Amino acid sequence: RKSAQHRKKSKMFEKLIVVDGRGHLLGRLASIIAKEILNGQHVVVVRTEEMNISGSFFRNKLKFHEFLRKRMNTNPGRGPFHFRSPAKMLFRTVRGMLPHKTKRGQAAMERLKVFEGVPPPYDKMKRMVVPSALRILRLRPGRKYTVLGRLASEVGW
Repeated sequence: RKSAQHRKKSKMFEKLIVVDGRGHLLGRLASIIAKEILNGQHVVVVRTEEMNISGSFFRNKLKFHEFLRKRMNTNPGRGPFHFRSPAKMLFRTVRGMLPHKTKRGQAAMERLKVFEGVPPPYDKMKRMVVPSALRILRLRPGRKYTVLGRLASEVGW
Protein backbone atom coordinates (compact mmCIF):
# COMPACT_ATOMS: atom_id res chain seq x y z
CA ARG A 1 0.00 0.00 0.00
CA LYS A 2 2.80 2.37 0.88
CA SER A 3 4.52 1.80 -2.46
CA ALA A 4 1.30 2.59 -4.36
CA GLN A 5 1.06 5.92 -2.55
CA HIS A 6 4.70 6.61 -3.30
CA ARG A 7 4.20 5.90 -7.01
CA LYS A 8 1.19 8.18 -7.09
CA LYS A 9 3.17 10.91 -5.35
CA SER A 10 6.12 10.63 -7.75
CA LYS A 11 3.97 11.57 -10.77
CA MET A 12 4.12 15.17 -9.59
CA PHE A 13 7.90 15.28 -10.09
CA GLU A 14 9.62 16.26 -13.27
CA LYS A 15 11.59 13.45 -14.83
CA LEU A 16 14.93 15.19 -14.37
CA ILE A 17 16.04 18.49 -12.88
CA VAL A 18 19.23 20.04 -14.25
CA VAL A 19 20.65 22.61 -11.84
CA ASP A 20 23.26 25.15 -12.91
CA GLY A 21 25.71 25.29 -10.00
CA ARG A 22 27.10 28.71 -10.92
CA GLY A 23 26.67 31.25 -8.12
CA HIS A 24 25.07 28.83 -5.64
CA LEU A 25 26.35 28.31 -2.10
CA LEU A 26 27.66 24.77 -1.65
CA GLY A 27 25.97 23.77 1.62
CA ARG A 28 22.63 25.38 0.89
CA LEU A 29 22.34 23.79 -2.54
CA ALA A 30 23.50 20.42 -1.15
CA SER A 31 20.75 20.36 1.51
CA ILE A 32 18.05 21.12 -1.06
CA ILE A 33 19.42 18.45 -3.42
CA ALA A 34 19.59 15.92 -0.56
CA LYS A 35 15.91 16.47 0.23
CA GLU A 36 14.89 16.21 -3.42
CA ILE A 37 16.76 12.98 -4.17
CA LEU A 38 15.43 11.37 -0.98
CA ASN A 39 11.94 12.13 -2.27
CA GLY A 40 12.69 10.32 -5.54
CA GLN A 41 13.63 13.22 -7.80
CA HIS A 42 16.49 12.77 -10.27
CA VAL A 43 18.90 15.71 -10.06
CA VAL A 44 21.86 16.65 -12.26
CA VAL A 45 24.17 19.50 -11.22
CA VAL A 46 26.37 21.09 -13.88
CA ARG A 47 29.12 23.77 -13.63
CA THR A 48 30.07 22.78 -10.08
CA GLU A 49 33.44 24.51 -10.47
CA GLU A 50 31.65 27.87 -10.37
CA MET A 51 29.84 27.22 -7.08
CA ASN A 52 30.65 29.33 -4.03
CA ILE A 53 31.45 28.81 -0.36
CA SER A 54 31.01 31.67 2.10
CA GLY A 55 34.17 32.94 3.81
CA SER A 56 37.46 34.18 2.42
CA PHE A 57 39.55 32.04 0.12
CA PHE A 58 42.38 31.88 2.64
CA ARG A 59 40.09 30.65 5.44
CA ASN A 60 38.51 27.99 3.25
CA LYS A 61 41.93 26.86 2.06
CA LEU A 62 43.08 26.48 5.70
CA LYS A 63 39.92 24.51 6.51
CA PHE A 64 40.50 22.20 3.54
CA HIS A 65 44.12 21.61 4.57
CA GLU A 66 42.88 20.68 8.07
CA PHE A 67 40.55 18.21 6.35
CA LEU A 68 43.45 16.79 4.30
CA ARG A 69 45.30 16.02 7.54
CA LYS A 70 42.53 13.65 8.63
CA ARG A 71 43.42 10.13 7.53
CA MET A 72 43.68 6.61 8.84
CA ASN A 73 46.97 6.29 10.69
CA THR A 74 47.74 2.64 10.01
CA ASN A 75 46.59 2.56 6.40
CA PRO A 76 45.73 5.89 4.73
CA GLY A 77 44.59 3.99 1.63
CA ARG A 78 41.47 2.95 3.54
CA GLY A 79 40.20 6.50 3.86
CA PRO A 80 38.88 9.03 4.53
CA PHE A 81 39.26 10.02 0.90
CA HIS A 82 39.75 13.68 0.13
CA PHE A 83 38.16 14.40 -3.23
CA ARG A 84 39.81 17.29 -5.02
CA SER A 85 37.40 17.91 -7.89
CA PRO A 86 34.51 20.36 -7.36
CA ALA A 87 31.95 17.79 -8.56
CA LYS A 88 33.18 15.22 -6.03
CA MET A 89 33.23 17.87 -3.29
CA LEU A 90 29.54 18.56 -3.90
CA PHE A 91 28.84 14.81 -4.12
CA ARG A 92 30.48 14.25 -0.72
CA THR A 93 28.66 17.20 0.83
CA VAL A 94 25.30 15.80 -0.31
CA ARG A 95 26.30 12.31 0.86
CA GLY A 96 26.95 13.70 4.33
CA MET A 97 23.33 14.86 4.46
CA LEU A 98 21.91 11.44 3.57
CA PRO A 99 21.73 8.09 5.35
CA HIS A 100 24.09 6.76 2.67
CA LYS A 101 24.77 3.46 4.45
CA THR A 102 21.13 2.36 4.10
CA LYS A 103 19.46 1.03 0.96
CA ARG A 104 17.27 4.14 0.84
CA GLY A 105 20.27 6.43 1.02
CA GLN A 106 22.18 4.49 -1.61
CA ALA A 107 19.16 4.58 -3.93
CA ALA A 108 18.98 8.35 -3.40
CA MET A 109 22.69 8.80 -4.20
CA GLU A 110 22.14 6.96 -7.50
CA ARG A 111 19.61 9.65 -8.45
CA LEU A 112 22.30 12.36 -8.24
CA LYS A 113 24.78 13.23 -10.99
CA VAL A 114 27.36 16.01 -10.70
CA PHE A 115 29.63 17.48 -13.39
CA GLU A 116 32.19 20.20 -13.97
CA GLY A 117 31.18 22.15 -17.04
CA VAL A 118 28.12 21.14 -19.05
CA PRO A 119 28.52 17.74 -20.76
CA PRO A 120 26.65 16.98 -24.01
CA PRO A 121 23.31 15.48 -22.96
CA TYR A 122 22.63 18.38 -20.59
CA ASP A 123 23.87 21.32 -22.67
CA LYS A 124 20.60 21.31 -24.66
CA MET A 125 18.38 21.08 -21.55
CA LYS A 126 16.94 23.92 -19.54
CA ARG A 127 19.08 24.62 -16.48
CA MET A 128 17.47 25.75 -13.26
CA VAL A 129 18.62 27.93 -10.40
CA VAL A 130 17.61 27.50 -6.76
CA PRO A 131 16.87 31.00 -5.40
CA SER A 132 17.16 29.94 -1.75
CA ALA A 133 20.74 28.78 -2.41
CA LEU A 134 22.00 31.67 -4.54
CA ARG A 135 24.94 33.57 -3.09
CA ILE A 136 23.68 36.90 -4.37
CA LEU A 137 20.41 36.47 -2.44
CA ARG A 138 21.80 34.76 0.66
CA LEU A 139 25.14 36.41 1.40
CA ARG A 140 25.30 39.99 2.62
CA PRO A 141 26.92 42.37 0.11
CA GLY A 142 30.58 42.88 0.93
CA ARG A 143 30.99 39.43 2.51
CA LYS A 144 33.86 37.37 1.21
CA TYR A 145 33.27 34.14 -0.66
CA THR A 146 35.32 31.44 -2.34
CA VAL A 147 34.84 29.96 -5.80
CA LEU A 148 34.96 26.15 -5.54
CA GLY A 149 37.03 25.77 -8.73
CA ARG A 150 39.81 27.96 -7.38
CA LEU A 151 39.88 26.09 -4.07
CA ALA A 152 39.98 22.77 -5.93
CA SER A 153 42.84 23.83 -8.20
CA GLU A 154 44.77 25.03 -5.14
CA VAL A 155 44.53 21.61 -3.43
CA GLY A 156 45.34 19.45 -6.44
CA TRP A 157 42.45 19.21 -8.92
